[in-house]
Order: sequence, then structure tokens, then C-alpha cells
Amino acid sequence: MKRILSGMRPTGRLHLGHLVGALDNWIKLQDEYECFFMVADWHALMSEYEDAHSIPEFVIDNVIDWLSVGIDPDKSTLFIQSQVPQHLELHMVFSCFTPLGWLQRCPTYKEQMREIKTRNLSTYGFLGYPVLQAADILLYKADKVPVGEDQLPHLELTREISRRFNSLYKRKIFSSPEAILTESPRLLGLDGRKMSKSYGNTINLCDSEDLIKKNIQNMFTDPQRIKLTDKGHPDICNVFSYYSLFIPKMKGQVYDWCTKASLGCTDCKKRLSFFIIDRLKPFHKRRQELIKDKPKIIKILEKGRQKATLIAAKTLKEAREAMGI
Repeated sequence: MKRILSGMRPTGRLHLGHLVGALDNWIKLQDEYECFFMVADWHALMSEYEDAHSIPEFVIDNVIDWLSVGIDPDKSTLFIQSQVPQHLELHMVFSCFTPLGWLQRCPTYKEQMREIKTRNLSTYGFLGYPVLQAADILLYKADKVPVGEDQLPHLELTREISRRFNSLYKRKIFSSPEAILTESPRLLGLDGRKMSKSYGNTINLCDSEDLIKKNIQNMFTDPQRIKLTDKGHPDICNVFSYYSLFIPKMKGQVYDWCTKASLGCTDCKKRLSFFIIDRLKPFHKRRQELIKDKPKIIKILEKGRQKATLIAAKTLKEAREAMGI
């Protein structure tokens, strides 16, 4: 089976964007590929260094969510990035020859520097985020990487770093991993921007029913629909996009509600709340069971660490031999 490497940063609770943008895809990929799913805690530190003490808590919390939605440790390897030291070693090697221009042109770097004002991201570590990401992927010689469209420039940078290493040291140690684009479009947050923990506009997977209802009622809707009798424009309404993703069989009906002004935005959002809560009920049940058995989570992660370390050590040994060090 071909190999996949993917990961998430433990910087907070997982939300609906993680579910439709990554986790639903991970579940399907488990049956098609040899999957390595990484808790990217070093990546989390690059932006959360001022509040690093919260990272370990979210490491376990995120893995519980992975298992609750259907990630199977018998099919996939789950591990914590910082417990495999070869990630930082290969990152160091790559950082020696990666031009600054390659990093400064990354669209996601520019976007986050522009949008995130609550933390100081003008650091060496944050600029070098994609270099560590390249080390993560190439360390396991992943054939494919599941990514959203916004991460495609990072993956292209990984391929450039791979080619540069092979060219410098005259040996093909690393290949060029390909992208697996997620089928779901980017899920917008409560305020109409990309759903992100950094923006504080999320609906978290573990949120209570009351909080889900409250958050959905606060969602950004059609700005052109002021009064109940105004006909809406579903194609620009964030609430309609949620129906399209989570309850596609109702898409036509909701479109009629909106364009004919037969249902107000408040009632439309109430109905959406009901469907989202119903979708998450099985997840909440499994999550409560796993929270009571944290030793099981630790055991899963230790088994994953052992397997990941064997592969990572072998790759790093090959890289060092190619470099002559």
C-alpha cells in the first residue's frame, strides 16, 4: 500500500472545519493507504510558544476526537511529532539549504501574518514552518499527502526541498509526494471567514448542544436580507453552505425557503442546529467513553511512536550517509 502522512496542530479543540476538511477524508483513506497521522505539537509551538503549557492537554484531547469520529488505530499509525526526534534533525538539515525567498512567498504565511494580531508571529520558527512540514512528510517517504487547497503551496515547497537535497548530494533519497485534495470546500466560520481556532469563529466537535445552538444563531448570513419578507440569496449565505455540506438532501428545500422568503433566517438557523446536533450525537457518546480510558490513548500513541521511530530513523540514516556526515 502507498503511504500517507498527515497531521493536526494541537492548539485547541477540534471543530467542524477539521471534520469536513480532514477527518472525514482520513477515515476513508485508512482503507486505501498505509496512514500515519501525526499530532503536530512542534508546529503548535511555532505559534503558541507564549502559551505552551496548554499544548499537552490538547494533544490528548485531539487524539480522543480522532478516535471518536472513526480513526482506527488498528489501521492507522497515530503518534506525537515531538516524540520522534528525527523530525527536528531533518528539519535542521533542510533549513541549511532552503532559500528565504521560498518561505516568504507562501500565501498562508502572508495571510496569517496579516490576519492574526493576538500573537507575535514575526519569528524565525514561524517563517520556517513549511520546512518542518517538509521534514515531516519526507521523513516517512509519503507517497501522498491529503491537503486543502490552501496547503498546496506548502506541498510544492516540500517537493522543491526534496529535489534540492537529491541534487546537492547526488543521491535520490527523497521522492516528490503528491496531493490528495479533500472533496469538501473550505468551511467558513461563524463570521464568514475561514473557520479557524486562531479567529475564534468555530463550532467545536465537543461543544454542548446549547452552545451549538447559540453559536449557529450568531452565524453570519445573507447581508442583503434585512427583513423577513426580503428574498434571500442562498449562494452568498454561510448558513446555506452548511446545509449543502451536512444535509445535502435538504439543499433544494432550503434554497426555496430562502429565495421565496417563506422562512426567516432565525428559524432556518434553528433547524440547522438540530441537524448538526444530531450528526454529532454518536461522536459525543464515543468521546465520553474514551475520556474515561486515557491509559488506552497513551498505549495507542506509544505503539505509534515505536513504529514511526523505526521508519524515521532509517530515513535519517540514509540522508546522513548521502551527505557524508
